[in-house]
Amino acid sequence: MYDLATRRLALALLGDGRSMNSVSKETGISRSAIRAWQVRIDPLPRLNQATACTGPADPVAYAYLLGLYLGDGCISPHPRGGHHLRIACADAWPGLIERCRAAILAVRPRDKVYVLQRQGCVAVTSYGRHWTCLFPQHGPGKKHERRIALEDWQQEIVDAHPWEFVRGLIHSDGCRTINWTTRVVAGVKKRYEYPRYFFTNRSADITGLLTGTLDRLGIEWKQANACNVSIARRESVALMDAHIGPKH
Repeated sequence: MYDLATRRLALALLGDGRSMNSVSKETGISRSAIRAWQVRIDPLPRLNQATACTGPADPVAYAYLLGLYLGDGCISPHPRGGHHLRIACADAWPGLIERCRAAILAVRPRDKVYVLQRQGCVAVTSYGRHWTCLFPQHGPGKKHERRIALEDWQQEIVDAHPWEFVRGLIHSDGCRTINWTTRVVAGVKKRYEYPRYFFTNRSADITGLLTGTLDRLGIEWKQANACNVSIARRESVALMDAHIGPKH
């Protein structure tokens, strides 16, 4: 016998496009059991009963998750109702993967979270009934090809927890790097290194949400090009280091 959470995980993996054979190998569940669950919708309808959306359980975690979603997230419908929230995270950042997973659980404690391995990255995934309520920015097509704006209640959360929002954006589409330059001092060319934060996103709306929040935090930034924001002033980098830091 398998509990309800195990059944939901197996069916969610199938809904994500996985083959029955790969789901069976990953979960240890027989293909015959999975096939039976596909045919029998009872007791699975209990998973899909609509309940009123009460908003994020943890506003601080939500501000961070919102940044992650705007950068590397998507929402897709499940064949049996409800939706999948997926956040893409590079394998190189295991700390980010775990932080993303923890944020999803904090925002929706009753929704299960699982990690699907992809080539060079993972999709931190959760099935639930209210992801479209919590992220009304979802929609068909690429984010940079449609308007992205926060609802009033989302802006209130961002205003209350701006650093968490910036952290989510930087952890998704940003980085902390070491730049270098050379200067001639007393006739000798010397190399200087300095830290810098970059944020890269093709959506002018999402970039505007970042830079507007940076302005309120007193962070100086420059538009390096159409898709890149640079933070290089020493005082601003120090503030970013104190609140954001490099991914790990």
